[in-house]
Amino acid sequence: MHPIETRNLTKIFTSGLFNKLEVRALDDVSLEVKKGEIFGLLGPNGAGKTTFIRILLGITYPTMGEAFLLEKPVSHYQLKTRIGYLPENHQFPKHMTGERILIYFGKLSGLDNHTLRKKCEELLHLVNMTKWKGVRVKKYSKGMLQRIGLAQAMINDPDVLFLDEPTDGVDPVGRKEIRDILKRLRDRGKTIFLNSHLLSEVEMVSDRVAILKRGKVIRSGATTEFTITSDEHEVKFDGSISDDLLNTLRSYNPTLRLEGNVLTFTTADRVTINNIIDKLREENISIESISKRKGTLEDTFIDLMNEDSAP
Repeated sequence: MHPIETRNLTKIFTSGLFNKLEVRALDDVSLEVKKGEIFGLLGPNGAGKTTFIRILLGITYPTMGEAFLLEKPVSHYQLKTRIGYLPENHQFPKHMTGERILIYFGKLSGLDNHTLRKKCEELLHLVNMTKWKGVRVKKYSKGMLQRIGLAQAMINDPDVLFLDEPTDGVDPVGRKEIRDILKRLRDRGKTIFLNSHLLSEVEMVSDRVAILKRGKVIRSGATTEFTITSDEHEVKFDGSISDDLLNTLRSYNPTLRLEGNVLTFTTADRVTINNIIDKLREENISIESISKRKGTLEDTFIDLMNEDSAP
């Protein structure tokens, strides 16, 4: 069994006193998250991501189906000592310092004083907050709050780490540092469950992802499967192309488009590619680069959201 596993997980909310309306926040969700991987859960607002995480954390209960953490039902109380959680828009008492927050959460986790001092020092260094450890959090920026939040989620050395928008409000340098931290944790065998609207961040750090839409998993797999290179090619050149030459090139491939100094066309046929390149060289057009366009996780996500296949 995997560190995180759900089977036919369904959550139905009801509203109204007499004429009850049912809302399926989750609909028959079955997912597996492997040990030592970073798994990204994606979906638009209202897709069921928060409900899914709350069930895994034991905050709410499923209507049907099963959920397991570390080979135990999520209702098992001892699991709490083996997981870490960074919620979205978390709040800390403003009068406390960063170091005192880690001590507070460490005490809640049952750490002894010697271990706690060592963990605080290690984590403050890890999230680059050592020099700010004695400053009250009311003076922290959003990025600094995220760093301390990440440190508190790791204070008990969890086996599974749940992170909800961990890079929200963090500058580009800080986001890179957090990505590096997550990768190091993964390399230590930690399992990281990531929920984020920053799809470029998810793409750079996640090993696998799943996309929720209206409570259903509409696609899941390795992140690379969502960014498969297409058959669209780009040729950047220096100079100008006459209308006659452009028409000749289009005779090789009707999809060919000219945008400024870039030719774009779609083909899987190498002969066609070579014919286009040879013709450009024959006309003394200086070619700067030839590349294959690669899709992004965001492109795939938007395409899936625009499809009407889901109920």
